Amino acid sequence: MDAIFIPQLNKAPERTEEVQVKEFLPGLETLTPVRGHVCVQHHGNYLDVSAQVETIITCTCNRCLQQYNHRLVVNAQEVIWLDEAVNQEQDLPLEREVAIEDLVETLSPNGYFYPSEWLYEQMCLALPQRQLCDLKCPGILSTAIESEEDSVDNRWAGLKALKKQLPG
Repeated sequence: MDAIFIPQLNKAPERTEEVQVKEFLPGLETLTPVRGHVCVQHHGNYLDVSAQVETIITCTCNRCLQQYNHRLVVNAQEVIWLDEAVNQEQDLPLEREVAIEDLVETLSPNGYFYPSEWLYEQMCLALPQRQLCDLKCPGILSTAIESEEDSVDNRWAGLKALKKQLPG
């Protein structure tokens, strides 16, 4: 996907550009290409970006460690503010308090918007945190049934010998 020059987007029909997606995203391991579309609309002082995409990824079950395929569907929308001061260097302390209104994405109104990077971020946010192959997954099952004698740790052998010397 090519980068979108924001001033050119402002001159596009209906100030909108829709990008059809049918490709593998760099850094995101998928079995199928990411398919769908990304729509970018210029609204003067902000961009309204939305996407409807899907792909298939391979996950590893957190319980049994088996791999399984998962359909990853993303319906995302984000407002990205356009601000001239975004590229200015600021001497900020390494640690500082951040107000909630500062937690927004901003781009320069004379810069570029990279749909592939934005889409990669949205896909990563949509990855399942709890990966289970089945809701009733029992976890790792022991294949060999161990007897009580074999299951004793060898480090306890001295105590086991002392126990045999006790009466009864």
